[in-house]
Amino acid sequence: MKYSFLIILLSVAFTSCLKEPKDEGPGPGANKAVYKFDWPAIADSAQASLTGNFYNAGGKYFNANNAGDLTFNYWPNAHALDVLVDGYIRTSNDAYKDKMSELLDGMKAKNGNTYINHFYDDMEWMTLACLRAYEATQDDRYKTTAQLLWNDIKGGWDDTWGGGIHWNKDKSRNYKNTPANAPAAIIAARMYQVTHDAADLDWAKKIYQWQKTTLVDPASGLVWDGINREGNGAIDKNWRFTYNQGVFIGAGVELYKLTGEQAYLNDALKTANNALGGDFTQNNILKSEGGGDGGLFKGILVRYLMLLITDTDISSTDKTKFASFLRLNAETLWLQGTTKPQVLFNTAWNSTATTTDMTTQLSGCMLLEAVAQLEE
Repeated sequence: MKYSFLIILLSVAFTSCLKEPKDEGPGPGANKAVYKFDWPAIADSAQASLTGNFYNAGGKYFNANNAGDLTFNYWPNAHALDVLVDGYIRTSNDAYKDKMSELLDGMKAKNGNTYINHFYDDMEWMTLACLRAYEATQDDRYKTTAQLLWNDIKGGWDDTWGGGIHWNKDKSRNYKNTPANAPAAIIAARMYQVTHDAADLDWAKKIYQWQKTTLVDPASGLVWDGINREGNGAIDKNWRFTYNQGVFIGAGVELYKLTGEQAYLNDALKTANNALGGDFTQNNILKSEGGGDGGLFKGILVRYLMLLITDTDISSTDKTKFASFLRLNAETLWLQGTTKPQVLFNTAWNSTATTTDMTTQLSGCMLLEAVAQLEE
């Protein structure tokens, strides 16, 4: 396997990640001011650990954790594909492309020889990953998979609660949420750039408007989780997760890019500024949201904060603020929340763990890839 070069980097890159003027070793209590961070090398070590500690070569997918749980979970593996795309874009190394292709096959096999899934949000993450993989490689398999999934996802929309896509195919629950709608708006906008079909742009606008009207606090920009989860028509205003903020930011950015309408960018900025506040941070570091599904939440916010920085014309002041926030979180994760030399990340980015879920590892990879991209 060409990907073996990354395993070597796990030991080699670690030694070149930090320049140490003092004898103080990296870890809890280390002073980040004395280090020069080599973010591309650090991102390499994160990618090597992801594959070395979590990849199931026999099944061609990523395991649930690094402690022997070989469970296949669809949506984290979709994010793993996205992280491999990050590595390929940053390095242009074909080893990433080979692993992406292998994972595409493995996910289909593990999902019953199909990419179609019971959960609309899970399929949306796979669609987003495939669209990025297609853009990076021009391999039509990713485009075909994305179109297959998008056609199925659109079937989740109906007029209950004024519109919106259901969380899953058990539509009798009438439960709709941000994870099933904000990513779908991003998909529709990006699909429009591939197909140039005006219907896709219409879908993006329609889904976005339902999301904003139904599940976003107009005063603060806080993005709520869902409506009717308990069958009573109530909105989950106390379910406050970083990933909901991230995907609404991403949807606003994508629609701003396509339409030039300032309102979309204003929405994204309002939500981003709110996401840096006390609901989600402590001392400007993103809080732990637990393992399992929650392990991935911070990484999703990171990905779309990066999109706000790189793909819009926000002010230099705002760019600096968001970039500094990401760098501070990355420095904290690397010095305080990374178990070395294994390069394993914790759910809390200011303390270490010896075992971790793949979801948690992915969030760390997303953060370190983002900061490596900032250095470019």
